[in-house]
Amino acid sequence: MASGFPYKRILLKLSGESFAKRGEGGISPELVGKVAEEIRLCSRAGINVAVVIGGGNILRGGTAAQAGMDRATADYMGMLGTVINALALQEACEKIDLITRVQSAIEMKAVAEGYIRRKAMRHLEKNRIVIFAGGTGNPYFTTDTAAALRATEVNCQVILKATKVDGVYDADPMKNPDARRFKKISYNESLHRQLKVMDATALTLCMENDIPIIVFDIFKDGNLQRLISGEDIGTLISQNAEVEYD
Repeated sequence: MASGFPYKRILLKLSGESFAKRGEGGISPELVGKVAEEIRLCSRAGINVAVVIGGGNILRGGTAAQAGMDRATADYMGMLGTVINALALQEACEKIDLITRVQSAIEMKAVAEGYIRRKAMRHLEKNRIVIFAGGTGNPYFTTDTAAALRATEVNCQVILKATKVDGVYDADPMKNPDARRFKKISYNESLHRQLKVMDATALTLCMENDIPIIVFDIFKDGNLQRLISGEDIGTLISQNAEVEYD
């Protein structure tokens, strides 16, 4: 990362919580607008941008299932939440003159295109922002897995996982003041340490297809711009990375 940002096609993985104020649910137009501005910076730099958004600000399938709801039904409801978030981001992007397409794994012709791989790739080639919604279209899979799957399918060179913290730590930094941040770590080491960067399915898919992951703090103003400018921020997870602490 320090030598510059070598990637020309990225997948930005956003949590649903990045669209809500801390401790709240729903959608904050102000926060969605900030994300759209960050995406515009990438687009202006000539980077193709695909996006996958979670739905945790609206409904989290796993949580609803724990409360007694049928797991498959809860997951489908969560997938519909990702479509709501995708439409909010599309609207914010188009307000600042970005051409966007929402593609949903769950067909809903009135509001989004159905997911078609070759069509998505064509949009990216034309420098349109492609927002993938509806997860994988299947229950029991997270939006992290959807991000890894879509990144693989449309030939993204890296996944930028936007979080509330500035990288991956060896312990919970909210609970342990001695927690150290990794600058670099391998997929295998992440899995071995059970760091919960992504679920194991998503991380394994990235490992098998050699797609690096950069975990960074989306809430810090200008962080995405600093990242694509080549600044050494966040944590890089890749195939043969030796463990390196900040």
